[in-house]
Amino acid sequence: MKTHKKVKITLQNVTKIFGKNAERVVALDGVNLEIYDNKFTTIVGPSGCGKSTLLYLLAGFEKPTSGGILKDGKLIENPGPDRGFVFQDFALFPWRTVLGNVMFGLISNGYDKKQAKKIAMDYINLANLNGFEHAYPHTLSGGMKQRVSIARALAYDPEVLLMDEPFGSLDAQTRKYMQEELVKIWEKFHKTVVFVTHSVIEAVYLSDIIVVMSARPGKVKAVFDVKIPRPRNYTGEQYLKVRKEVLDYLEEEVQKEIEMNNT
Repeated sequence: MKTHKKVKITLQNVTKIFGKNAERVVALDGVNLEIYDNKFTTIVGPSGCGKSTLLYLLAGFEKPTSGGILKDGKLIENPGPDRGFVFQDFALFPWRTVLGNVMFGLISNGYDKKQAKKIAMDYINLANLNGFEHAYPHTLSGGMKQRVSIARALAYDPEVLLMDEPFGSLDAQTRKYMQEELVKIWEKFHKTVVFVTHSVIEAVYLSDIIVVMSARPGKVKAVFDVKIPRPRNYTGEQYLKVRKEVLDYLEEEVQKEIEMNNT
């Protein structure tokens, strides 16, 4: 039976410009994109193409210079608890324990301490951090810190999870482990995820949909439906085929960026 995708977020001719006059930088130029409910969407593109800017617009941290972004038909104008955000640099409060960090968003959204602690512990266990709830961030490894960040973002049950290169600073082995853990968590909750990465290997392993951005100013160059069954094999035939297709598009844009920087 054919299933129909439900659109969760729509970007309508979105342009984002930073600075003025000689310092004017067009980060995004006329981006049109549909992000589907309960799907894992990954955005890849050359450095400086506006991937993170796009994510900040979805979060409401920035506003478009022109165009609009709709979630469930309503304009996104500010940050809100319906959208969780996971940063590359963990962004944990160093003076709070693991439990305190995960409880923070819950208490900020009106939960009492008893409720917040129960929910936070559920997500700490989900992130395989049980036994570390009273540890402080400086005692944790990079992978553990990022699991705290993910638990914190999920704990108050946002409809959309936005992730800005969350595994970019991790070593290769930890990164692979975190990718596998994230897939398990996503398969449990099927949140709408928008994930930014430089890694095509990561994008193909994680995603239902891959959006390839052009060199700056960023536009949508291509959109791929990734129909590889999970769990995925990094060396499987289907995986390698999709990876090559995405890389071919991306390498063309990287070459444009190099030529642009040399002129």
